[in-house]
Amino acid sequence: MDPRSEVLLRQAELFQGDLLLAGLPADDLLGRLPRAHGWSWHAGEQQVLGARFAGRSQFGTIAPQRSFDSAVLFLPKSRELTDYLLQSLAARLTGGELFLVGEKRGGIERAAKQLAAYGKPRKLDSARHCQLWQVSVTQAPTTPDLHSLAQHYQLELSDGPLQVLSLPGVFSHGRLDRGSALLLEQLEGLPSGHLLDFGCGAGVLGAVLKRRYPQSQVSLLDVDAFAVESSRLTLAANGLEGMVIAGDGIDAAPRELAAILSNPPFHQGVHTDYQASEHLLRQAASHLVRGGELRLVANSFLKYPPLIEQHLGNCQTLKDAEGFRIYRAIRR
Repeated sequence: MDPRSEVLLRQAELFQGDLLLAGLPADDLLGRLPRAHGWSWHAGEQQVLGARFAGRSQFGTIAPQRSFDSAVLFLPKSRELTDYLLQSLAARLTGGELFLVGEKRGGIERAAKQLAAYGKPRKLDSARHCQLWQVSVTQAPTTPDLHSLAQHYQLELSDGPLQVLSLPGVFSHGRLDRGSALLLEQLEGLPSGHLLDFGCGAGVLGAVLKRRYPQSQVSLLDVDAFAVESSRLTLAANGLEGMVIAGDGIDAAPRELAAILSNPPFHQGVHTDYQASEHLLRQAASHLVRGGELRLVANSFLKYPPLIEQHLGNCQTLKDAEGFRIYRAIRR
């Protein structure tokens, strides 16, 4: 059981009515709170919750359109995303109770101050290195327009400007990270066919691929619903078409790919997590056609080459600069 869920269950008497759990972990919390419903924006967790608690958890960027007596937000990493989620929940809870739970090292005490926009917050519990806060919603806001919160910026590329839109919570929100910028410089000579932007974030890589290789089908995949929506916005802003997929890692990707390109994530929340990236390296060959390529950027301290060589039989470093390396491997 997630420690944040354990803290909630210590106060279970507070959650007797219809309850919305926003950003909940994939544990047994829904089973312990029979009148609770989940809202998740993480495709992997939603997959588990949907299988275990059919019809009791919704995936997406918009809060479920039903009434609740109270709601709990599991603190996300991004302050901007926290603002959006709290406003979305408070807008549905006039006179109701809004709770915020999170780990101390995740910044729960700082985030609790964001509750003051809706009433007077108070701390209810502190245990398992977590805290639980509550506010009675006396100042309900209007429902936020997610698209209006998108950060918009323009990339000046060799083939013209690219418009990028990123939503709160998306990796490198409102700017291009240096690793992705380096990977964009190493997109020449890709094989023709179906191209995949794995861990697409705001869709920069996928949009560039579609523009440079217009005859190729391009898919963009991310585990996060806000990233998926950001990628759709970026494609639309540039008049480009691509298939955007919400899925938990490379297992959700199409087969028979000509190339997989990625700036793969290795952080989730306040914890370091290499699982998705390492699983990509292990399974890439099964998604590539013969002669297909894996091309990715990674921090130079990550020991990816042995894993790439083990599963693809080869690994070439295309660039080594600024603490990053661009790797290329071909499925033989």
